[in-house]
Amino acid sequence: MANKEELAKLITVEAGKVLRESRGEVDYGASFISWNAEEAKRIEGEVLSSLVPGRRTLLVSQPVGVAALVTPWNFPVAMITRKAGPALAAGCAVVVKPSEETPFSALAIAELAHEAGIPPGVFNVVTSSRDSTPSVGTTLASSDLVRKLSFTGSTTVGKVSMLLFFLFR
Repeated sequence: MANKEELAKLITVEAGKVLRESRGEVDYGASFISWNAEEAKRIEGEVLSSLVPGRRTLLVSQPVGVAALVTPWNFPVAMITRKAGPALAAGCAVVVKPSEETPFSALAIAELAHEAGIPPGVFNVVTSSRDSTPSVGTTLASSDLVRKLSFTGSTTVGKVSMLLFFLFR
């Protein structure tokens, strides 16, 4: 929040929002980080009853691995924090692929994450030109290293991304 005004101005320049709305987006985005940070304190395992007599089911919450987060241009800060907050709280590293129209907002969030103490290699950003976006998306969706994929965008691209993601598992 100490960087609210700078982030809001960046959103205004990149996404074309009025400054008042950009400030609201920064507040909204920060709320995702705060909420998920608090929820991370309550990640625990549970012992559940089983349908099989004499047996118990153990539920363990643990990181799944790298999460690829593909975000749109219209909420460049809020969509990143909405996706990255839960992944980071669960212990997953993230690779953010922002819209080619709003790369600086994503890079600013990454810098703030590092300043806040997120270790190098845990919060990553991959930017691309409009022409390279399909190949970057394909690489993320088909990578063996990516264990979770979050995509916000068109239905057509979402279907292709999820198909690639599940084909390579």
